[in-house]
Amino acid sequence: MSDSQPTSASDAPGTAPGASSGSAAAAAAAQAKARRVSDGAKAPILPDCCNLGIALRIVVAFNVAGLLLALGLGAADGEPLARLLEVAALLEPALLLSMALVCAVRRRVNGLKIQQQWAIGLALPVVVSVFACGVVGHSILPAAPAGSFALWLLVRAAAALALAWLTIEFFRLRALSFSPSLSEARLQALQARIRPHFLFNSLNTVLGLMRGNPRLAEHTLENLSDLFRVFMKDTRELVPLDDEIIVCQQYLAIEQLRLGERLTTRLELDEMPGDALLPSLLLQPLVENAVHHGIEPRTEPGEIMIRITKPAERVRVEIVNPTSEQQPTRPGNQMALSNVRERLMLLYDMEAELKTTEEGGQYTLVLEIPYRKERRRRDVRRHFNPYR
Repeated sequence: MSDSQPTSASDAPGTAPGASSGSAAAAAAAQAKARRVSDGAKAPILPDCCNLGIALRIVVAFNVAGLLLALGLGAADGEPLARLLEVAALLEPALLLSMALVCAVRRRVNGLKIQQQWAIGLALPVVVSVFACGVVGHSILPAAPAGSFALWLLVRAAAALALAWLTIEFFRLRALSFSPSLSEARLQALQARIRPHFLFNSLNTVLGLMRGNPRLAEHTLENLSDLFRVFMKDTRELVPLDDEIIVCQQYLAIEQLRLGERLTTRLELDEMPGDALLPSLLLQPLVENAVHHGIEPRTEPGEIMIRITKPAERVRVEIVNPTSEQQPTRPGNQMALSNVRERLMLLYDMEAELKTTEEGGQYTLVLEIPYRKERRRRDVRRHFNPYR
């Protein structure tokens, strides 16, 4: 991989100034919208219909409701099968098309004003439902007077509006129920991650290097500064996997100086998709747990292995560390894994998986998330040098 930076639009030969300024304005607008999302803005309103778990919940709920409605109407007029076919003919196209449109526009809508998000989220299902019912309704009510058909269509538009509001509100409240895990994740970054032991041990390591190797001491302070800068960021942000790996490498470089030969690391990143997006500070706490529980209690050397691959359209992270019968030298954070699981549930629902196993003196953690990539990203994972 080349270390060179990608050529920007303004630096490319033959690029028109107007096109350059237009692309710069678009990039500035996108950054401003991203800041509105990450810097204390409210959570997105529209549910992530691209997510398999959310899509299944919506489809199952609506189909169960439609089935109950058809059975109720069929019991009243004695034609349950006909009513079931009628409800299915109206429900399925409108539901699936509405979910597809919400999936397509959600990223563009996120970051807009709350009122605009609500307007788009409610308008899409209503328009789709009116269109679907209008097309299918003519075949269901071919002989209906114009006034009756308009009323029939209006009732179903109102029903679509109410159902869209209930669906959006349900997933909005569901996201709010998980919001304490986001707050807790940030508190962990400020309190648990930046614990006095790590800070003092790192500073003592730097002091020990000042006379013998001042250049290494300077680079260690730079790594520590970079780590603290990342720890202070909003953990709701999605960052490229390249950046998250560099954070882990900076952390391991500092711990390597402190633990010496007791800690060895092996990174297998040849198949890693560096442009994959994931929540900030998702991997570093897992690596810290491996150091804290797998290396610190041991007197003999131990190895931490981190392997990242991309099977199909998923990102697989495997962290292996040795186990020890001794207790850790300082109390562990028992909320780390549960917090990561809550963040994964909030962001990925059923599409993410976190498993841990202990066998043969080895503790293995396997994390799988969907592969969602950044549009343009340079690959920097192999260019980190803790000693510059």
